[in-house]
Amino acid sequence: MKMRPPVPPFTEETARQKVQAAEDAWNTRDPDKVAAAYTADSVWRNRDTFVTGRDEIAAFLRGKWDRELEYALRKDLWAYSGNRIAVRFQYESRDASGQWWRSYGNEQWEFDEEGYMRRREASINDLAISESERRIFGTRPESERGDAIPLR
Repeated sequence: MKMRPPVPPFTEETARQKVQAAEDAWNTRDPDKVAAAYTADSVWRNRDTFVTGRDEIAAFLRGKWDRELEYALRKDLWAYSGNRIAVRFQYESRDASGQWWRSYGNEQWEFDEEGYMRRREASINDLAISESERRIFGTRPESERGDAIPLR
């Protein structure tokens, strides 16, 4: 398998690069592109759903983005050590009825030596918002890269 830099052990700079790369990939809403960042046997917990391997990850993401329309995400580095990174994130999406949601969460990531994520655990809470309360629109502009996301 080809190396996927940056690779562990992470520094603050390389951990931030990994977080931004993940945000950029997820904002494409391309399940196969996102799944390619994980090991072939990667293990996930996403809320109350458990998936294993790239095929299940891609299938999970297809379903997610079929339900979560106009999905746009921001991730923020929380901590890092060795081959692990912790992030907090927020994303906004709307459901088929037109209701907008802001989802708040935390993730713990563990990487293999080649820079692929082998474990992801995500805890997520959802808040109904009005369209006028939206603040996350598409991919993060270059001018906002590195900016912390607000608590609420």
